[in-house]
Amino acid sequence: MRVSHSPGVARPVMLHRWSDMTFVHWRYSPAAVQRLLPDGLTAETFDGSAYVGLTAFRMEDVRAPGLPAVPWLSRFPETNVRTYVTDAHGRSGLWFLSLDAGRLAAVAGARAGYGLPYHWSAMSVRAEGERFVYRCRRLGPGTTGARADADVEAGEPLAPSRPGEPEFFLTERYRLFTRVAGRLATARVEHPPWPLRAARLLGLRQHLLQAGGLPAPGGDPIVYASPGVPVRVGMWHWAGPPATPPDPTTAS
Repeated sequence: MRVSHSPGVARPVMLHRWSDMTFVHWRYSPAAVQRLLPDGLTAETFDGSAYVGLTAFRMEDVRAPGLPAVPWLSRFPETNVRTYVTDAHGRSGLWFLSLDAGRLAAVAGARAGYGLPYHWSAMSVRAEGERFVYRCRRLGPGTTGARADADVEAGEPLAPSRPGEPEFFLTERYRLFTRVAGRLATARVEHPPWPLRAARLLGLRQHLLQAGGLPAPGGDPIVYASPGVPVRVGMWHWAGPPATPPDPTTAS
């Protein structure tokens, strides 16, 4: 079911579900984030701070519309490092500093199809009652130390988030930005509101934020957990410059 604040995706090119999700967010200075963004995007802030999220979850039922999910290929762990941005049109969305996935075919497809900075990693997601255990170790040359191992305990359900609240700012995002052939592009993402739970870190060992060009995070993170949501992803389009208003002096 679509919700009023979701833009909707009439013709998705990918369907899947994000399950057993944990969001871990840290405050950063807007300048620290801005220097990692391409031209055309501006770090979006909440209460004067930019935020960077480490999100760990399981991708399930990954498929194209009209096709069945392939059991082995359509289910795998994923961990993203993301931040929040606006473009020249004032549209809010996600910019990914990195994405790690446990299926090489998914990595190759997302890199080729959407220009997203995916990496192949040895990964696992394990749910043990209220505890979630995530393991991620990036594979390949030059990736020493690029990992994210987290142990999380989910707590009480939270009330549905609303615009203007930190939970909404950090989780309810319905657009992604990427670069395709060196140009800024965007795609819509549709999903129901996240059913969030309070959560706390029992342990965290990570180097993915630093591998993405950020200083090591400081301070206590904001942590949420969620059982997940179904997702519809649209085709990317060029982001383009903002429309120029007509010059009234030249109007006929």
